[in-house]
Amino acid sequence: MTTVLPGESVSAQHVNLKLGPGLLQLSTNTTDAGSTIVSTRAGDLQHSANRSKWWVENNSRRYIPAAQESVIGAVVQRLGESFRVDIGTAQFASLDGLAFEGATKRNKPNLKVGSLVYARVSLAHKDMEPELECFDAQTRKTEGFGELKGGFVVRCSLKMCRDLLDPKHFLLPLLGGRFPLEAAVGMNGRVWVNAKEVKQIIAISRCIEAVDSDGGGMDVVGVKKLLDSLDA
Repeated sequence: MTTVLPGESVSAQHVNLKLGPGLLQLSTNTTDAGSTIVSTRAGDLQHSANRSKWWVENNSRRYIPAAQESVIGAVVQRLGESFRVDIGTAQFASLDGLAFEGATKRNKPNLKVGSLVYARVSLAHKDMEPELECFDAQTRKTEGFGELKGGFVVRCSLKMCRDLLDPKHFLLPLLGGRFPLEAAVGMNGRVWVNAKEVKQIIAISRCIEAVDSDGGGMDVVGVKKLLDSLDA
């Protein structure tokens, strides 16, 4: 693990290189050889197993949109055939009414102000408002994206969201072993959870907040004790 500072050069290379949050590619000419990758924030330099995706990880609560990341947002305005969505960034994101699987001008979701959506960032640029889509980029299918009905949104650190998306993380499998649940994890510090009973939704929310490093960083033993106390 390498710690980087803003403006520091990063030697990330791959034939299908994808840069995540905290990294910026500066092109000095039209050739790949003339491109330099620098860090835009302080944190730990991370990469995927095959080294195709690189990003800088820190425990920030401020979300900076990056293409292909999943986010949870709330509709704040309807503008003709599109919606403005709050995803926790400096600018509201734009969601086209046709950016859903099978949507047409006559058949598209009727989202209202306050509706929650699980979406994918399709465009992210510092000088433009982010754009969202509610389908998978590869399959063009919904794949879990779309309107989120019911449930509750838990706010947590960005690091906690990345941890929950790791299949090896203990929390969601542990909770799923206690009772059936639904969860959608946004990279923007928001986690949507739902269960059959209100007390179960409260338990899930309390556990996420407790495991978050901002809330104490509770381990698996602590979570089991917390769940037992909530069941008592």
